[in-house]
Amino acid sequence: MQAWTRWAALAAGLAITTASLTAHADVTVGYQTGADPSKVAIADGRYQQALGEKVHWKRFATGPAIIAALASGSIDIAYVGSTPTASAISQGLPIKVFLVNTLNNSNEELVARDGSGVDAPASLKGKTIATPFVSTSHYSLLNALAHWQVSRRDVKLVNLDPAGIAAAWKRGDIDAAFTWDPALSAIKQSGKVLTSAGEVGKWGAPTFDVWVTLDRYAQAHPDALKKFSATTLQAFDDYAQHQREWTADSAPVKAVAKLTGANPADIPAQLQGGVYPDAKAQRSDKLLGGGLAEALKSTAQFLYQQHSIPAVKEDYRPYVTADYVPNTTP
Repeated sequence: MQAWTRWAALAAGLAITTASLTAHADVTVGYQTGADPSKVAIADGRYQQALGEKVHWKRFATGPAIIAALASGSIDIAYVGSTPTASAISQGLPIKVFLVNTLNNSNEELVARDGSGVDAPASLKGKTIATPFVSTSHYSLLNALAHWQVSRRDVKLVNLDPAGIAAAWKRGDIDAAFTWDPALSAIKQSGKVLTSAGEVGKWGAPTFDVWVTLDRYAQAHPDALKKFSATTLQAFDDYAQHQREWTADSAPVKAVAKLTGANPADIPAQLQGGVYPDAKAQRSDKLLGGGLAEALKSTAQFLYQQHSIPAVKEDYRPYVTADYVPNTTP
């Protein structure tokens, strides 16, 4: 079943599943493996302390998997990329984006394997490239190929999650991959970086990682979302103030490594690969104030052209809000 068909079916059952959102006190949050400062707040229990209730954390490998969990009601809040978010919104899932976690830069990259014969974009023709489908990396990859005028028909695209990419890379089954950490750091040890999400963004296709929930949960638990946002922004501020101290042997870096499964020695560079906007930036016209909604629509239009979704909504602004962001960085 295609991702959009599955999410549409799940959305049809929301009247039943979301009715339970107000019936429990605990919060279940889904996250992914990319390295970012919010992982430290997860590890040291700051979210639970701020919300004053039990927080259950579930780790997911890909965006479509976490969106499916959100749609089914098995999680309340989710950390997900802008591409699966745009896809889900386009197919009727009542999502509310309430915080930007990361502006993707070198934290997602396209890497060609040593010995694959790929040393420049043009030499990708005829090669096998892996990426998690309907992810920010997938979106960046397709836009990079279009920028280089390399047709999708000239390459073989395979759908693998980060762990699958790392395994296929070792076996020599793939020639290149666009992905994120911890797989990214592993494959870069025997590969060449061709481009990054940040560079593709400069070409007109930026990607983000965002915190989302369902509209029903947002209406029922506004204080929880405000506290969640404040805690996340505090983690960003702590990193901004003490970045030089976040070395491989530091407690924050070890906490991130434990949650993501990455090598602590790789975490400092991984953290530097993303941009973590403060409260002022969050509320700006470039992000939650309007720019993110425009980016989601542009992403949806591209996905529609690729036949990944059946339609594009006229307006994505109703699905993005700054209402839960503090007026200033904590």
